[in-house]
Amino acid sequence: MTTPGRGLHGRVLDTLGPAITAGEYPPGSVLRTDELAQRLEVSRSVMREALRVLESMHLVESRRRVGVTVRPRCEWDVYDPQVIRWRLAGADRPRQLRSLTVLRSAVEPVAAGLAAQHATAEQCAELTESALGMVAHSRGHRLEGYLVHDVAFHRVILRASGNEMFARLGDVVAEVLTGRTEHEVMFEDPDPAAVTLHVRVAEAVRAGDAEAAERLTREITVGALRELDILAP
Repeated sequence: MTTPGRGLHGRVLDTLGPAITAGEYPPGSVLRTDELAQRLEVSRSVMREALRVLESMHLVESRRRVGVTVRPRCEWDVYDPQVIRWRLAGADRPRQLRSLTVLRSAVEPVAAGLAAQHATAEQCAELTESALGMVAHSRGHRLEGYLVHDVAFHRVILRASGNEMFARLGDVVAEVLTGRTEHEVMFEDPDPAAVTLHVRVAEAVRAGDAEAAERLTREITVGALRELDILAP
């Protein structure tokens, strides 16, 4: 589905991006601008602009005398939120979810420990508000509302760590959490134990207990990996 408001440019991206990440255009494939423009019924200028965006994501490269070619998977900007979204929409979803969740398990516990040391009063309040919002939406198949608060919670943890590298992973984590919900790699109601853990993390951060914040967050990420074993083996 084309993202609303993106028009022809968005339609081209939402056609070519998923096709490339799904392997429909293998590495080394040449994308011919004129042919694609005709097939997708857009102008060559729209097509060139879309290809420039794909090039900025390192999905393709423009080579003299060859044209636009698809780059190897190992060169893609795998942290780009749009690339993550396209990959999660494809057949490789289970492996992609696992890869991203392992990344979370490596980063978020450390970020939570740092947040306990560096979070401002405002960030502690945001964290508590988000955790309570998760509790309020954790029953009755209200996953969309739950997702809003879940994403906000993890963004605050990463930002409150005081580490700008961790903070920049907020969009990546948001895409993981959103992808799990949109592609139904979630139970109809979140695991009550996981919801409670989020509340306890907020309390640990507010109390300045770095050891507890790190340990509890690690329990959250371990639980997320266990869910994948069941829902996306």
